[in-house]
Amino acid sequence: MANDSNADGGDSREMGVDFGELDEALEEKSYPVTTGELLDEHGDVELEYEGGRATLSELLEPMGDQEFDSKNDVQQAALNMVGDDAIGRKNYSDRTPPATGEDRQEEGAPGQDTGEGQESL
Repeated sequence: MANDSNADGGDSREMGVDFGELDEALEEKSYPVTTGELLDEHGDVELEYEGGRATLSELLEPMGDQEFDSKNDVQQAALNMVGDDAIGRKNYSDRTPPATGEDRQEEGAPGQDTGEGQESL
């Protein structure tokens, strides 16, 4: 079985997105780096996530030309563009199902304003 570990022993998955070979390449890169530089070198690399896959170009091009100061900045930009597709099942819990009469939210984050009958303080 293949091992997706990088040099520090972690894996290449961040927040539901598998950065694969890009993880190590970003670790070794000199920063700051521009969107154009990243896409010239790594634009065709595919990132996989629960809802599908996309190339780095598909994720970063819509953001326009930016400068990234770290690996984390690049990964965060990609994660922002993937959005909820990387989450998988929203509000999934391995806890017990709702008790009789208990109403659990179907979509969105717990405590998220659904616009129904909630007042702001």
